[in-house]
Amino acid sequence: MQLFYNPTLKPHDINFCFDKNESRHIVKVLRKNIGDKLLITNGIGYFFEADILFNNPNKCEVKITKVTPVPAKEYNIHLAVAPTKTNDRYEWFLEKATEIGVDTITPIICSRSERKVIKTERYEKILQSAAKQSLRAYFPTLNPAIRFSEFVKNIDIEARFIAHCLEHKKIQLKDVVSNKKDVLILIGPEGDFTPDEIKIAQELGFKAVSLGNARLRTETAALVACHTIELCNA
Repeated sequence: MQLFYNPTLKPHDINFCFDKNESRHIVKVLRKNIGDKLLITNGIGYFFEADILFNNPNKCEVKITKVTPVPAKEYNIHLAVAPTKTNDRYEWFLEKATEIGVDTITPIICSRSERKVIKTERYEKILQSAAKQSLRAYFPTLNPAIRFSEFVKNIDIEARFIAHCLEHKKIQLKDVVSNKKDVLILIGPEGDFTPDEIKIAQELGFKAVSLGNARLRTETAALVACHTIELCNA
């Protein structure tokens, strides 16, 4: 079943109108008619079953027939990932990480980052599309881009890690992820974190981890980390 999204929906709502873009998609593209059923989420833990009352392509109105709360996960996966030089790769990461189960994403600007401006609105749309495709009741949170040095100063997550490629002593991520505990992992840009960045992170309580023997691209490393954490919590 296709999932539709509107962040304004509340559990007590009875009738609801989609905006013009979503209405046009429902009526013109999907050719939904009066009486057809839709599944909607507000992205913060609720599924809504609804019947179409008016199939106007500019203002499709539905009646909510059932509200189902979905329990939140007991842990949060936070990926702080440097933007890639090629924007398409970062967008691919956003899509796939959403499908796997990431909860929070923070673009971090590092010393070796070649891309320092992100397209927040476009990234949000990619996250929403992937979350709908995956039938998620909770959509990922995209934080504003922030410099690495500022980001690492204000972390209160106990399980915090930095993945890098330098020949330092590292532990396998799969061996240190605690079941049902929040996790934050830092993934650097092409060219990796600088030795100074690694040192700063470790002084602030980040543990250096390995994601395996292969040398991974930024976006691949982020997905491997996300998938590893999900498997450890399965």
